Amino acid sequence: MPSTAGASMTSSQSKPTGESVPAVLAPYYHQILTWKDCGKSQQCATAVAPMDWNHPSRATDISLALTRASATGKRLGSLFVNPGGPGASGYDLVHDDLNFAVSKTLQTSYDVIGWDPRGVGRSTPVKCYDNKGLDNFIYGVAKNPVNSPLWVTEVTEQAKDFAAACLKNTGPVLQYVDTQSTVHDLDMLRAVVGDTKLNYLGYSYGSDIGMYYDALFPSKVGHLVLDGATDSTLSIFDVDLAQSRAFEDELKAYLAACPTSKGCPFTGSVADSLATISALYDRLTVSPIVSPTGRILDNNVLDTAINSALYDQSSWPYLSDMFTEINQGDTDTAFVLADSYNGRNPDGTYKDNSTVAFLAISCLDYPVVTDPAELAREDALLVAAAPTLTRPSVIGDVTCENWPFANRTPPPVVTGKGKAPILVLASTGDPATPYQWGVALSKELVGARLVTRHGEGHTAFNRGIPCIDNTVNRYFVTGAVPSKDPNCTG
Repeated sequence: MPSTAGASMTSSQSKPTGESVPAVLAPYYHQILTWKDCGKSQQCATAVAPMDWNHPSRATDISLALTRASATGKRLGSLFVNPGGPGASGYDLVHDDLNFAVSKTLQTSYDVIGWDPRGVGRSTPVKCYDNKGLDNFIYGVAKNPVNSPLWVTEVTEQAKDFAAACLKNTGPVLQYVDTQSTVHDLDMLRAVVGDTKLNYLGYSYGSDIGMYYDALFPSKVGHLVLDGATDSTLSIFDVDLAQSRAFEDELKAYLAACPTSKGCPFTGSVADSLATISALYDRLTVSPIVSPTGRILDNNVLDTAINSALYDQSSWPYLSDMFTEINQGDTDTAFVLADSYNGRNPDGTYKDNSTVAFLAISCLDYPVVTDPAELAREDALLVAAAPTLTRPSVIGDVTCENWPFANRTPPPVVTGKGKAPILVLASTGDPATPYQWGVALSKELVGARLVTRHGEGHTAFNRGIPCIDNTVNRYFVTGAVPSKDPNCTG
């Protein structure tokens, strides 16, 4: 196929594979996309998908927004990219920062496609509150003491109000924004852009989409790279427990390195510093700091800010600034970190719907635990794993407990039925998707190859680590996989 490098098309149409599918699905798999210029040398299009893949109906179609950066060299096909979340925008990732999304090598060889999964961003989105309402939902401070009976009533009513607003403003599609539906969307998009096999790069939660695609459509797998992978066998509590432990370990790594860095506010041992931070959590729980603008820094905002900075070692200096400022009664850096995590702009608006999409997708993907005895057992394990960062409540996940729709379909068993090899990337110092998850998934997927990155931070590819980048680029371009784990460092 000839290269599209240098093309200047204001409009073009896709050429679907035309593959055989049940008649009820043909309007979706055989649809022709019209791509139009949308800036930054990219083209954008909108696809339609059935709201419910089990009962397709054109009367309830939803939309999926895509952007495409055409291959600049010899084209090998399309490469779909998802940044994770759930709830993050693949459209924004590719359109706004293509070089961050993928390497130059992949831009040369593939049409790089980012799309917003159902419920997200420019696709048919989850909608709940306006900016003011969302700000109060995320940053509001409870009026009653945490874990008191009045507090339980208060936060339960808030969760019910949030769920009701999401259902009212989103409509029936709120029931169908689960990951399995997104996997079906992705297979349809693969066919619509004319690829007989899926080439896919999934970061973080994006690896979930990839591994379940392999489970549901094994014969359609081309090249899959799952970076920052998740163990498919985990319950939501298993996920929370492993992440809690990993973030606590990453906090310890920061505190161990801090005394030798500029502007470190901690001078004692790691244990002493952890005790100081734990005391700060307790203090902000009962006596939050009110900023000059009226925003309130409590223990919940502190927790978000800390976790936000622990995603990448390059953000550790912000932690030092934040702790120094809080000791002086200032809140600026704490809110910068928390707002960055929540997608909040300085003027109080939100740049996207990622926070509400995250909740909506998560509440459908996992069963909810409500048994008080089980919640107490889980809380004890969380505190033991991460005593500094864990402040469990007596009611568990109050949002999903009051969600209007329950988990619908158990996910398929991930075994790697297909013959195509898959790369699973895992970083030893990744707090969000702990290393052991990638190790486990590489064993669950038949034919998968584990690629280890020894280093701090979330995900591994396209960080400028030659060992990682060369392995991934070679795989996507030639299909070659390493004979053993290359054990990269960086």
